[in-house]
Amino acid sequence: MLKSSKSRANKIGKAAGALVYVGERRIDKVRIAIIDYDKEGFFQELSNASIEDLARGKNDDTTTWINISGLHDTEFIAEIGRYFNLHPLLVEDILNTDQRPRLESYDDYIYCVLKMLKWQEENAAIEIEQVSILIGKTYVLSFEEGQDDIFNPLRQRLNNEQGRLRNCGSDYLAYAILDTIVDNYFLILEQLSEQLERLEDEVITSPAPNTLDTIQKLKREIIYIQKFVWPLREAIGRLSRGDISLFDQHTLIYVRDVYEHVIQIIDSVETFRGIISGLLEIYLSSVSNKMNEIMKVLTIIATIFIPITFLTSLYGMNLPNMPELNWPFAYPLLWILIFLISGVLLLYFKRRGWL
Repeated sequence: MLKSSKSRANKIGKAAGALVYVGERRIDKVRIAIIDYDKEGFFQELSNASIEDLARGKNDDTTTWINISGLHDTEFIAEIGRYFNLHPLLVEDILNTDQRPRLESYDDYIYCVLKMLKWQEENAAIEIEQVSILIGKTYVLSFEEGQDDIFNPLRQRLNNEQGRLRNCGSDYLAYAILDTIVDNYFLILEQLSEQLERLEDEVITSPAPNTLDTIQKLKREIIYIQKFVWPLREAIGRLSRGDISLFDQHTLIYVRDVYEHVIQIIDSVETFRGIISGLLEIYLSSVSNKMNEIMKVLTIIATIFIPITFLTSLYGMNLPNMPELNWPFAYPLLWILIFLISGVLLLYFKRRGWL
């Protein structure tokens, strides 16, 4: 289940720029992965780099992607920030994983924060992770809370010497990272769509008590996705307008494609919200109809037994001078009367369409 916010108790009373990690520790040790390449065919990848290897990011002859996995070691992140002369408030925002997706432009780099969504098969839920991206002239820094394989296809593309990634700069690399994260939203939407289809069949055919819990869970997840996607639209839209000089005009064409994907995701989320609201109404109607059917059956039974109860109570008084009590066929006649009344009532209910 997605959480709407994370605990900020450790940040209360701290000065602006105080480095406090707001989030859950996902890996044991902070890891640095570096991919360094240029248009001439040079390519080098370091899976467990050190702080000293960050100097590659300041090399104007190559394009460098530095991916930092794990944010729990605040001093380590602070050292990276000092190495690249990052503003203290920006480093604070990197460690605060409850940030709203946005885009900020500085003198020498661009800061972009967005949410990466991953589907957990074991419990059929969505896991959220914040990704912070710093885009410089010759480098891209990406900070993620854990270490996942979502960027593996991108690394494989970088291994292709003839690919566009190897022949473009840091702006196109940043676009590729954004595109990978945004495309992963479509996988989440596919999973939600399958859940909605199964839930729709369940609501219509046989709604159970846990159906309402499932509806509420899906509703919350869709609301949270909407919460992340709307500001992402604003950030990517600002980038696609070409107001930032670090992005080449040829790259902006691809960025606009990412913007269109975000719009498509928003449309899908809005559709899912309408579907889930409709499912909630159908569920409540189904439960109400089921209750009405039960009450109708009980009412019919009670209506049939009202005259029968009257007859049995009347002849159960044992008062003197009741001539019917002395008739030899009084008992079978009473049963015939009871069955006759029941049959007439059942026939009447059937003709009225109540049965």
